[in-house]
Order: sequence, then C-alpha cells, then structure tokens
Amino acid sequence: MISNRIRNKKLLDKVCTAKEAAMLIKDGMTIGTSGFTPSGYPKAVPLALAELAKERNEKIKINLYTGASVGDELDGVLARAGLISKRLPYQTNESLRESTNNGCCEFLDMHLSHVPHYAKLGFLGKIDIAIVEAVAITKDGNIIPSTSVGAAPTYVQMADKVIVEINTSQPLELEGMADIYIPEKPPYTRPIPIVMPNDRIGTEYIPCDIDKIAAIVITDIEDNVRPLAPIDEISQKISENLINFLKSEVKNGRLTKELLPLQSGVGSVANAVLAGLEKSDFENLVCYTEVIQDSMLELLDSGKVLFASGTSITPSAEGLKKFKENINFYRDKIILRPQEISNHPEIIRRLGVIAINTAIEVDIYGNVNSTNIMGSRMMNGIGGSGDFTRNAYISIFTTPSTAKNGEISSIVPMVSHHDHTEHDVMVIITEQGVADLRGLSPKERAKAIIDNCAHPDFRPMLLDYFNRAKEGKYKHTPHILNEALSWHNRFIRKGTMKID
Repeated sequence: MISNRIRNKKLLDKVCTAKEAAMLIKDGMTIGTSGFTPSGYPKAVPLALAELAKERNEKIKINLYTGASVGDELDGVLARAGLISKRLPYQTNESLRESTNNGCCEFLDMHLSHVPHYAKLGFLGKIDIAIVEAVAITKDGNIIPSTSVGAAPTYVQMADKVIVEINTSQPLELEGMADIYIPEKPPYTRPIPIVMPNDRIGTEYIPCDIDKIAAIVITDIEDNVRPLAPIDEISQKISENLINFLKSEVKNGRLTKELLPLQSGVGSVANAVLAGLEKSDFENLVCYTEVIQDSMLELLDSGKVLFASGTSITPSAEGLKKFKENINFYRDKIILRPQEISNHPEIIRRLGVIAINTAIEVDIYGNVNSTNIMGSRMMNGIGGSGDFTRNAYISIFTTPSTAKNGEISSIVPMVSHHDHTEHDVMVIITEQGVADLRGLSPKERAKAIIDNCAHPDFRPMLLDYFNRAKEGKYKHTPHILNEALSWHNRFIRKGTMKID
C-alpha cells in the first residue's frame, strides 16, 4: 500500500503524474538530483521532461547537478533532447559524453567530495529544484533514500522545491541502511566523529522541510545498472599482483593481516581486481569506499569482508537481483552515507584507507591521467579517485599495460592530461608487475615504472626516451619536450603508438 511509502496523509495531495511534476521545471533552472553511479537516481520525471519538451517543441536548457554518474533515463534522455546546458560532477553516459565532447554541453569535472560543500557555500549558484528517488517519506516529510545517497541531502537542503519519486521497485528494507550527516559550513564545522567504518553518526533519512515538497511521483522503474565485464586474464593478473603487494606490506610490518579499510573505484577492472581477494588469505576485512559492486557483495557473502561503508550500491543486474533477494543479510553490513562523508579527506586519512583506483594512462614519473583520452576527449571524469588518492594510507593505481589491442601503451613519456600528480601516487600495478614509488626520486620512479609496469612491446621505446632525456641540461625530471607527447600524436596520425 502507498500509505507505507507516504506516511503523512496530507502529502497524498502532492501525488501527481511525472508529466505534471516535470512542468515545474523551467528554462534556466538548476536541478540537483539524487543518484551516484546508475543507482538511486530519478527516472520518471526526466523521461517526462524530455517528452514534454518534444511535445511543446521547446528548447529549454537546464543545469543538471547529480552525485556522480546516473542512468540513461536521466543523463541520456536529457542529453539527446538537448536540454542540458551544464552538467557536473561525473558521468558515464555515451550520449552525454558525445554532447560534452562536441561542445553542446558544458561539463564541470569535480572531486566528488567537493560537490556538496561547493553547493552549500553557494559556489555553484542557486539550486531551484531537487529531484530525489526514495523508498518512502516519513510523517515529518523526511526522505528515505533508495540505493544511493550521493549529494541528495545537500540538494534537498539548498533547493527551493523538492520533487520526490517514490520507487516501488526499491525494497522498503532499504530503510535504515542510510546514515545521513551534513557538516556545518565554516566557521562552524566540527570534526566528523567517525573512527571506525561502521560508526553511525546521523539519521536514517534525508531531512526535508515538508513545505518544500512540491510533487510526489509514484514509479516502479528499476535502476538501469551497467553490466560488468567478465574477469579476463589481464585483470586476473593485475589482481594477483595487487594481492602479492599487499602480502609484502604485511610481511614488512607496514600492514596487519587484516589490512586497513579498502576503497575501490568503479567499473569492470576495479571489480575484477577486488574480486581477487575472495581467494586470498586475507580475512576480517572492512571497506570504506564510494560504491559497493558485485565483488564487494561477494566478499560480504563469504565473510571475507565484515562491513562496507559507501554512498551507493552499484552492482550488475545479476548483483542487484541478489542484493534485493538477500537484503536482510546486508542490512547490518552496509552503510550508505552522503558522498561528502564517504569521500571526506578527514575520514580517509584518519582511517588509513588503502585506495585502489583505475588509470587511463601513467607517465614514467608517476603522473596519472584518469579522465581524458588523448588529452582532450573526456571519458567519465575524476570521480572520487582524487579524494581517496591524496589522503590514502597507500594510494594504488591499476591499469592494463596496453589498450586498443596493443596499439596504445598505458605507460607513456608524459600523460596527455594530468589528474593525479606524482606527489600523490604511491603504487602503479599492471599485469606486468608492481612499481612501488614510495621514497623514490623522479628518475628512480621512471626506472621502476618502465622495468615493472610497461609492456615488453613498448619498454625499449620508453627506455630509449628516458636515457636520451637524461642527456639534457636539467637532470631532476628529464624530458624531451618536442617528443614528450609524440606517442599520442603518432596514435592520432597512424592508429598506433608503435614505431614502424
């Protein structure tokens, strides 16, 4: 019954169609939505907005702010309809990516922990409407989020009006999984009282002024989750190299056998790398991360991981089905927090998180590009990798040593776009091996990366570049500037980084 989901009878008067709710959205507005990865994002109202614009032949434009990437029912339909003027802070949608790269949509790539903070401080302008997917609304008008929290608490706090999508495909048993804590603005900010990943410090709901709720839409559209690629031989080898590195850290007394809280980025490679822990000797692990993917659910199932804190549950379709069927098992093993807390530097540093993220390319000195292919083509965005990398106990980047069927080397003389500087990157892992960069000078890092991480097809070329660069006048971080990006230029011209 809908009364289980809308617990204040007066709010029943706010129930309307998605089309009626979409009519509240006007040209030039800034819309903040729930959603962090394709999880817990509004679906019915964006679909209706795109259809409404088509019916009326209106060329309205909105600024769309989310927690991270969202599903096609939000990013995709609005991008294809040409309705998005500016988008932040992260995306994975093909249509939106095309719109960004062809200049039709301005995209602001942001550290995810900064988004709620910037919004509260007014750096991102006025939030006109917040649209939030929920499993229920309490008697007081507070919102029980669904499979993600993201930046929704701050958008609700800052918005003039709130549209709530009650999604009946999301189980009511999600109630109690969220832990909503919103720090005060400076100068009243207090220490965030999390000293263990399973500490609860907030409420089970997103606080909301009941008078802000302008519309409630009932929907049953499921999260359009992404499939995860099968674990291939290269991912398996990267995972083995990671586990061997962690074992060596235990052996050398830098980690205990229970390690420290783990963070893993999104996507198939990250999922595969984490999955390797299932067959390892490590036990009694905990996670303090952003997204909870299939491999993390499996680690919870096996008892290898005791607890996971994140901001989003982001499995494959099969993983989502399993999660819903076994939700009572997961209820006391998972906490979903606002991304401002899940990604907060203070907590990451205090807990000593081991950060494991994915690179597009790495240069010989340890700088990482995680966003732009060939320097200019935006892929997804920096996401939370910077939040964790800068503040981690150990920061690790993984990547296959080549891409495009071996035509691209993921280890290059100079990255074509910088996201993570050499100062923050501690360990690089490919299927070829591990480069531990801690305590190494730039030239020592270059030797470690080339020898241990580069593919044999490209290793001689990298060594040749490095040795010739060292013959230059300045010896600290040797480069040959007219060659540093020649590998990328060669690929653009010839479709390969290899020399004939």
